[in-house]
Amino acid sequence: MGTVAKTKPAFRGAQLATALMDAAGNVSVERVAERFGMSKAQLAETMGLKREAMHRSARVQAPRTQARATEMLEIVGRIVDWAGGEQQAMAWYRAEPIPAFGGRTAEALVKEGKAAAVRDYLDHVATGGFA
Repeated sequence: MGTVAKTKPAFRGAQLATALMDAAGNVSVERVAERFGMSKAQLAETMGLKREAMHRSARVQAPRTQARATEMLEIVGRIVDWAGGEQQAMAWYRAEPIPAFGGRTAEALVKEGKAAAVRDYLDHVATGGFA
């Protein structure tokens, strides 16, 4: 008998954020970093935070850190199917210029506090609207 390869279940939208929460209901930066094959420093950069935000418990649990992590995961989760998987969705989030936003990436927009605009854009595209 062969061994069965373990695969990570794919989650969508808010489900991805929920799946990566700890027992206290906070997004676990350790789980997120592991899931996407990043160091905590890379994750901090992706979220637009200083490295220190990933290493001190109080900063990890701070509302700003948790909001950025949740927004990032909700957006990545929304495009998993379109992108072909979670790793590809994260690559899109970090690097793909969005013409409707002057070529800025989803990552740049979230860092600017415009996650809602990205979610609205993705909803528009999902319902057949033009990018």
